Amino acid sequence: MTDRDAALDPAALDPAAMRQQYRAEGLTETDLAATPVEQFARWFKQAATEGRLFEPNAMVVSTADAEGRPSSRTVLLKHFDDQGFVFYTNYDSRKAHELARNPHVSLLFPWHPMARQVIVTGVARRTGRDETAAYFRTRPHGSQLGAWASGQSSVIADRAALDATYAELAARYPEGEQVPVPPHWGGFRVAPRTVEFWQGRENRLHDRLRYVAEADGSWRVERLSP
Repeated sequence: MTDRDAALDPAALDPAAMRQQYRAEGLTETDLAATPVEQFARWFKQAATEGRLFEPNAMVVSTADAEGRPSSRTVLLKHFDDQGFVFYTNYDSRKAHELARNPHVSLLFPWHPMARQVIVTGVARRTGRDETAAYFRTRPHGSQLGAWASGQSSVIADRAALDATYAELAARYPEGEQVPVPPHWGGFRVAPRTVEFWQGRENRLHDRLRYVAEADGSWRVERLSP
C-alpha cells in the first residue's frame, strides 16, 4: 500500500484506532515551583522555545450560562502574573455575557506536541479601563479597527457587510491615526483557584499535579489519578 493509499484508507481515519505513546519523562512533586504561576512560566517558556508551538498562548476558554449550559472557544492569553491570567474580548460577546452572570471559568492550554496540558479554573473579573487602553494601544492598527468592526457573536448578513464596515472604519481612521478604545471591548483577568499540570506518560498513566488555593493565600499540591 502506498502512502497515498494509506491516506485514503478509511481504517487510517478511524478515531478508535489512533494511538500515540506519550513521553517517558514524568512530572514529580519535587519538580514543581512554589506557585502555579511560577510553574506555568516554566512550561510556557518551554512551549514557546523548545516546543516551538504555534501560538503557545492559545487557550480554550470555557464558560457556562445561567442555566449551566457550557460553551468553549479559543482565545489568546495576553498577560499572566500572580494576580491571574488575562485575555481581551468584546464585552457584548457570548463569553462576556456568560461571565457577567457566572464568573466561574476554565482555561485549557492544549500543548499536544509536548504531551502537556495546563488547566486553570478560577473567577473572571474585568480589567480596569486604563489597563485595557494600554494593551489596546499595542495592537496592530488593523486589529484595533477589527475590534470596532466586529459585533462579536452577533448574527450578520454576510461577509461583505463585515468587510464594508471595516472599510468605513479604515477610511475614518487611516494608518497612523489613533483609534479610540471601543467602550464595549476590554479584558478579563482570571484569578486561579486551581491549576493542573498534566504530563502525558506511557500506557496512559499520566502525571497530573494540581495546585489548590488555600484560604491563607498558600497553595496545596495534590496528585490526581490519570
